[in-house]
Amino acid sequence: MVHIHYDFSLVIVSIIIAILACYFTVSLEQLLFRGLSQKYEKMLLIISGLTLGAAIWGMHFAGMLACHFPADYSFDYGLTFVSYLIVFIASTFAIWLTTRETLPFGRLVLGAVLMGMGIAGMHYTGLMALVFDQHQIYYDPLLTIFSVLMAIAGSGLTFWLIFKYKNAVQQKLLIKISLVCMMALTIVAMHYMGMGAIFFHAIVADQMVTHYQTEQGLILLSVILVTGLIFLAAFCVAILEQKLEVRNIQLSKANRELANQAVQDNLTKLPNRLFLAEYSHFLFTDHRYSDDKIAFIYIDLDRFKAVNDVFGHHVGDQLLVQLASRIQHKLKPNEKLLRLGGDEFLMVLEQATLEHAVEKAEQLLEQIQDSFLIAGKEINISSSIGIALYPDHGNNLQDLLINADAAMLMSKYQGRNTYSVFSYSVDQQETKSQTKLINDLYKAVEEQQFVLFYQPKFTTRDYAICGVEALIRWNHPSLGMLTPNMFIGGAEKTGLIIQMGYWALEQACKQIQIWEQKGANYFPVAVNLSAVQFEHKHLFSTLEKLFAQYQINPNHLAIEITESTAMHHVDSTIRSFERLRQMGIKLAIDDFGTGHSSFLYLKNLPVDELKIDREFIRDLAVGSKDEIILASIIQLAIKLGLVVTAEGVETPLQADILTRLGCQQLQGFLLGIPMDVNRLETMDRALFT
Repeated sequence: MVHIHYDFSLVIVSIIIAILACYFTVSLEQLLFRGLSQKYEKMLLIISGLTLGAAIWGMHFAGMLACHFPADYSFDYGLTFVSYLIVFIASTFAIWLTTRETLPFGRLVLGAVLMGMGIAGMHYTGLMALVFDQHQIYYDPLLTIFSVLMAIAGSGLTFWLIFKYKNAVQQKLLIKISLVCMMALTIVAMHYMGMGAIFFHAIVADQMVTHYQTEQGLILLSVILVTGLIFLAAFCVAILEQKLEVRNIQLSKANRELANQAVQDNLTKLPNRLFLAEYSHFLFTDHRYSDDKIAFIYIDLDRFKAVNDVFGHHVGDQLLVQLASRIQHKLKPNEKLLRLGGDEFLMVLEQATLEHAVEKAEQLLEQIQDSFLIAGKEINISSSIGIALYPDHGNNLQDLLINADAAMLMSKYQGRNTYSVFSYSVDQQETKSQTKLINDLYKAVEEQQFVLFYQPKFTTRDYAICGVEALIRWNHPSLGMLTPNMFIGGAEKTGLIIQMGYWALEQACKQIQIWEQKGANYFPVAVNLSAVQFEHKHLFSTLEKLFAQYQINPNHLAIEITESTAMHHVDSTIRSFERLRQMGIKLAIDDFGTGHSSFLYLKNLPVDELKIDREFIRDLAVGSKDEIILASIIQLAIKLGLVVTAEGVETPLQADILTRLGCQQLQGFLLGIPMDVNRLETMDRALFT
């Protein structure tokens, strides 16, 4: 039995050579990857391959020098050069592989096999170059195969880790050292595993001589076991990392889908309003560098609600989907279709002219008019289209959408199934002013910018004041005193009319309290209630609280509602009137004669006063039809026990005719305009002096 020993100092030298070689490789790879000296990349690749190959080759021969072989030996220089050539090719390929942008799985496997086979080929070719006296080298097949597989596995793992952390920002030095150690471990483990696979046959003694003692066999077993465990752990980590990478990719994909859903309509898959905000920003930014116009075509389907009501919402949804698909298939590169919501769509034309926009609108009308076949039913529909151009009709998205919508509404007024181009008009300016007023109205309610004016009513017998009507005014900070016709409509649309009405009721109760304490007789004080407020659930409880708070005579308060409000729900109105009468409040029907009521209903309403609308008074003359109508109304109302008041009396002739016809009370500019409390009291004192 021949004993072979290692020179461990040379073993350590061989390991250091392997580590330095791997460090050089990783550093050079990073240099090439960052794009430095790209024009010399091929030359650097060859030089780095030659250098890395020489370092690995040197480590191999340092490892062999560390081993005391059983006999003298010499080198076959031809095979020695071939071993270097093999490791040079493998090293060059490895550096080239790690400088690529991506590492697909197929390339990873191929690279691992070639690199592993290259290192193993260098090792075993180098061993074949050894020539021993009286001895022949033999190989343990299992250990040989295991060493080759270890080289392949280690190479693959090293390549994967290099690409995994190629763009790492934090802990770069630690990652680099880890990669170097992994690569060096692969080379060293393969080398000494391969050395452990050889044994010698003594030709003279014809006996088998191992180069290991029992202790060396244990050491070899330990090296194999530890190295195998390291690679096993590394592969487990790699598999986990791969699963995490797949999970991250799935999460990234899910995040992208969520982001797309945020700017995409769920039904039609078209871009939505959120996308429009971003898209318009880029359009307007690009427009700074060109003079091209941008067309905004607002599309609203006609009678779409009827389709939902008759055929069902599922058919309506399918109609929208088919419509979006039909239009989208014929879009050009500089055209985009969006769904704003409901049955409203928007088409944006980049680099457009007015003629182009009009031509596109006509095409859209034809496309939408074509029948839709849904669930075996043929659905026909049309659309109204409005066109606005940037920057002619607005400098921002909001103004352009408002103006395109206004043009679309003009198309509906013109009979639908047509298009209109936005143009500035008096009506549109009034609409904008009304919108601004509505916006200011919220602040007005919050800050209570309102005041109550009082217009007196007079008896026809002696023209004495027999009550006043409280009329709200808005003391606008910049526009001055505004009359109700300028803001009541907006207040009803927004629901602010309820808060305004309760405010007016409280102010009237306060004034009644003051007049009761002064002994002044301007009663009853009439307050107008809108239809919304008259049907509001807190009306009666609010009135009860006001009476309890101000301790006034309920009979001094009158509530006026219009004829159309009274006739809206007659049964409900009768119940509400009866409850108000029980509270002691006087009741009046305002603007009588303009609605659709009949005296059949009027006889059942528990009201105290009937106020004839000013339309009957305006053209009143002796012998006119208005006089005949008024005579009938007044006489019938008096017979029903109602007090009759004529509104809008502006001439002495009107007053004389009404007095002759039996009207009991007059109200109008002839006798008294709406005025504040001080002026009312001053006028009253003047009448008595």
